[in-house]
Amino acid sequence: MVPLSFASRNFTVLPSGALYWEAHEALLIADLHLEKASWFARFGQMLPPYDSEATIDAVADDVAASGARSVWCLGDSFHDRFGCDRLPVRAREKLTHLTENVRWVWITGNHDAGMIDHCGGEVVVEAELDGLVLRHEAETHETRPELSGHFHPKLRIKSRGRRVSRRCFVATEKKMILPAYGALTGGLDADHPAILKAMGREAAALVPVSDRVLRFPLAA
Repeated sequence: MVPLSFASRNFTVLPSGALYWEAHEALLIADLHLEKASWFARFGQMLPPYDSEATIDAVADDVAASGARSVWCLGDSFHDRFGCDRLPVRAREKLTHLTENVRWVWITGNHDAGMIDHCGGEVVVEAELDGLVLRHEAETHETRPELSGHFHPKLRIKSRGRRVSRRCFVATEKKMILPAYGALTGGLDADHPAILKAMGREAAALVPVSDRVLRFPLAA
């Protein structure tokens, strides 16, 4: 776990791409996309149906490792608004065990807008915790400190003649995008025009390594 300071607040980055906010015993995660595989299966594209359980197991591990007493999901937690209804029995049992034992907040995104709560927890459009806005997609004109998801940022660079791709955070002084957490999620280049439009030209990609966070300016 690696320390990370943002907007005068101290966090810890977990290897999964989650943030732990010790001051509030809060685990922050984005873009789980649960039941993505079953959504594709409905349209004839068959994928291994294990993505949800793998993702839920990872959340459970992070809750245990961090000691979090609340979990805040920053949108697109399900791949569509009916994803909870399609969860296999064992995955649903694991998820409801989590939502019954910690405070669990689902912030809705573009994929799961209008989701109906069948898996426990609270469903909100956005939230504010200790002056920090939590929402799915960054808002360009937001002046308050903000955490969001949506873009699944990845940094792709050349290293020793090889192309390397790593999940990353994208941050400015007051805005931060979390990487996608789900087991079956792709990624968008951190310097993609859509990300720079949302964040501004001063944005940097933050890549946690074993004992520190590497910073890569994106406008360079």
